[in-house]
Amino acid sequence: MLSGPAGGIVGAATTARLSGIDKIITFDMGGTSTDVALYNQRYDYRYESQVGDLKILSPSLAIDTIAAGGGSICDFDGYRFMVGPHSAGAFPGPACYGAGGPLTITDVNLLLGRIDPDHFAMPVHVDKARFALNQLLLRVNQLSATKISAEEVLDAFVRIANEKMADAIRRISIQQGHHPVDFTLLSFGGAGGQHACSLAALLGMKKVLIPYDAGLLSAYGIGHADVERFEEQLVLITLDNALKKLPGLLQHLWKRGRKKLLHEGYPSQAIQLKKQLLFLRFKGQESTIEIEYEEGYNVLSLFRKKYESIYGHWLNDREVELESVKIIAAIPGHRTGAAYAQADNYFPQSKRTIAMWMNGKQQSGLVHRWEELRAGAQIKGPALIVSKNSTTVVEKGWSFLLDENNNALLQKGKNPAQSTHSFSEQAQLELFTNRFTSVAQEMGVLLQRTSFSVNVKERLDFSCAVLDANGYLVVNAPHIPVHLGSLGVCVREVRKVIKMEEGDVVVTNHPAFGGSHLPDVTLIKPVFYKHQLIGYVANRAHHAEIGGKKPGSMPVDAVSLEEEGVILSPTYLIKKGSARWNEVRSLFENAKYPTRLPEENMADLNGALAAVNLGEKLLQEMCLAFTSDEIARYMKKLREHAHLLLSQKLKQLRASVWKAEERLDDGSKIKVRINRNGSKLKIDFTGTSGVHYGNLNATPAIVQSVVLYVLRLWVNQSVPMNEGLMKEVKLILPRGFLNPDFSNTDALPAVVGGNTEVSQRLTDTLLKAVKLAACSQGTMNNFLFGNSKLGYYETICGGVGAGNGFDGADAVHQHMTNTRITDPEVLELRYPVRLVRFEIRKNSGGKGKWKGGNGIIREIILLEDLDINLLSQHRVEKPYGLKGGSAGKTGKQVILHPDGKKKLLKGMDGVKVNAGDRLVIETPGGGGYGKMKKPRL
Repeated sequence: MLSGPAGGIVGAATTARLSGIDKIITFDMGGTSTDVALYNQRYDYRYESQVGDLKILSPSLAIDTIAAGGGSICDFDGYRFMVGPHSAGAFPGPACYGAGGPLTITDVNLLLGRIDPDHFAMPVHVDKARFALNQLLLRVNQLSATKISAEEVLDAFVRIANEKMADAIRRISIQQGHHPVDFTLLSFGGAGGQHACSLAALLGMKKVLIPYDAGLLSAYGIGHADVERFEEQLVLITLDNALKKLPGLLQHLWKRGRKKLLHEGYPSQAIQLKKQLLFLRFKGQESTIEIEYEEGYNVLSLFRKKYESIYGHWLNDREVELESVKIIAAIPGHRTGAAYAQADNYFPQSKRTIAMWMNGKQQSGLVHRWEELRAGAQIKGPALIVSKNSTTVVEKGWSFLLDENNNALLQKGKNPAQSTHSFSEQAQLELFTNRFTSVAQEMGVLLQRTSFSVNVKERLDFSCAVLDANGYLVVNAPHIPVHLGSLGVCVREVRKVIKMEEGDVVVTNHPAFGGSHLPDVTLIKPVFYKHQLIGYVANRAHHAEIGGKKPGSMPVDAVSLEEEGVILSPTYLIKKGSARWNEVRSLFENAKYPTRLPEENMADLNGALAAVNLGEKLLQEMCLAFTSDEIARYMKKLREHAHLLLSQKLKQLRASVWKAEERLDDGSKIKVRINRNGSKLKIDFTGTSGVHYGNLNATPAIVQSVVLYVLRLWVNQSVPMNEGLMKEVKLILPRGFLNPDFSNTDALPAVVGGNTEVSQRLTDTLLKAVKLAACSQGTMNNFLFGNSKLGYYETICGGVGAGNGFDGADAVHQHMTNTRITDPEVLELRYPVRLVRFEIRKNSGGKGKWKGGNGIIREIILLEDLDINLLSQHRVEKPYGLKGGSAGKTGKQVILHPDGKKKLLKGMDGVKVNAGDRLVIETPGGGGYGKMKKPRL
């Protein structure tokens, strides 16, 4: 799989060995994308890969790909410069190809003098590239307060592309416990050499290796790759018990792998045992850590060292589990090239120069043809080294040295040239957007990998965010919308009741303090730099179990908050660097309805703590590179940017009043009226029903999340979903089930269905008012089962409402939930159920000019006596159609007993089931949009 990029890594590793280097980060920059990977004296494998929407369970080399290449389109949205993700492709290609293409990174490098038009793989038209730039520059200067030069714009595009690629390299290295500074950057691909020095400098790397065959390295690598066969065995026993069986198990797998290669016709003497791999984790976790094994190794010590280097903590009271073992049987590939040797240095003379723009100023660079150089050639930057296959830019402060294998080592001098120029506001806005977003994304990756809750590690029911010093949301990773809009509210409400100082971490799940429902536990950490508050990092993750009347902590019949589980008012988890685990644990264990899985709760809090600690570290590293004033300024500008985009959208609208009304299945009413006055909005929920008698109570934080999400849809442009969208929005929330009273601590209202169900129905209502789309399934179809030993929770997908110009999607999560369903293998392995059917519910979407998406049918056999709970909507009220489109079908659910009898369940229901019973859930379809044309007779 991904044979080209995989061949590139093999070729890179082979080339590096010939040049005496054994630790590399590969950087393969082509026309549409960039591939990065890490090689630390061995290949890293990935056994599950995501390609588009598909998950492929097949061994492949661990490669990360980002949408930044020579063909990436460079654009301006009126406020900021952008590079990618769209590409000009092979046709029309970059503007300089002369086929009418847009301005791309290739054009930018050409105009900056980083490409020699006389030595390129094909004819290029500088004038076409210049024309595309001038067109964009005209638009930039028409919309900007200050004039920007062409060089500033070009420089900005290169920097944005470089930072995106540097971020990908940080991810693949830091997530494995490595730092880029300890590696050599091996650059290849058609465009890699044009960016290598700049990229290495961003990452603090001192050396870059560029093969002569940089443009052909993938093909070279495929020709030198080993033939490998994997044999694996699932183990799933504790490490202590596994160690006794390990030698025999590995020997059995080796025999199987060897036999497979013999059957393919390879000679016995050529077959080698290349690797023995153990995959370890704490019992209850899903993510594993790979350990290479040899007889006599202390496996536990190796696992602990690697776990701590990646996650920054260790769990003393958890058993370590051997999840699986693998061996790799191999036929070594063809080895060529001389051992590394350095020839005598000499300084070649150049007959040509080229004007290059570097470090904010015009410079004259020497041009050399690679084919005319011999081993020992040393060239100081600025220079351009051109070959038949690639172009290498040697920046000022760097030197180029050619070795005996015709590979070039670029080294950073002791006092390299520093860029003293500053970037335009349009460039900085995009750069800081990417930087802040990267912090939130890195937190999310760590949180998922350390979690024990199946809701976090499998369903991705968690969110991470960066907030400013006043507690306003700045950026978030693309996680769960119902969490994200409320994290700012949560931080600001917590600030009112508890002082957060340097070294503190606060934990809460209380809906009165910006919480959603009790299983969603929030950690907040203030970030200080030189004792000055910079901002906050926060995450919110769904714990599989947090107490309450029923397993899974989402009881359908709850009428008070305490019946739903453990209530955590804002509490210090860490105070001035000192942990308070015992105090927090007692809150989980001593509630009226305590948690059933305290060990898992504590372990998940440990993972969440590691994530906020990482967020703090990354923000503080940004403060080292930039001033704290700059950080604060661009946090503010990101919010202003979102506000300006919404203001611009509102001023284009003719209407000034929008209104809608929707009902829950029990008749409770949501009523909204939206008034626009210029760029100001007043969103009034007067007329909405009172406080709900059951658990369908939302909170102002949830309402803000929904409003923020719908406003983001309304703007319909690439902008971080932050609270700048709310700057001129006034919410009127009378006391009711969207704003219940939490002042009476003896009678706190239940909220679990408000977070999941009311948030979806509120989204439906607002979309109906502004007529953006027909109603989607309007529910999360919450399904829970459990007993005294276990608890499981999932949300189930359905149909999406159609809109003007598009059909609704089938069988996906939408709006307030961005989760995925648990894999069948994981579900059946960990819980006493069997998945019988999971299919699209055909013809459940509403008809119209644009048809609504279909729901799904999910059928499960229960293998033990269990309590089950369902929280859902649109079992009575149909998902509305819009503009003449018809409604989607309502959902339904039924228990099928082994004796053939059926029991219909309500949308909000809880029952006891016996082993052998089947549950069939059919989720709603989305509404259609627009009248269907009558067929001609």
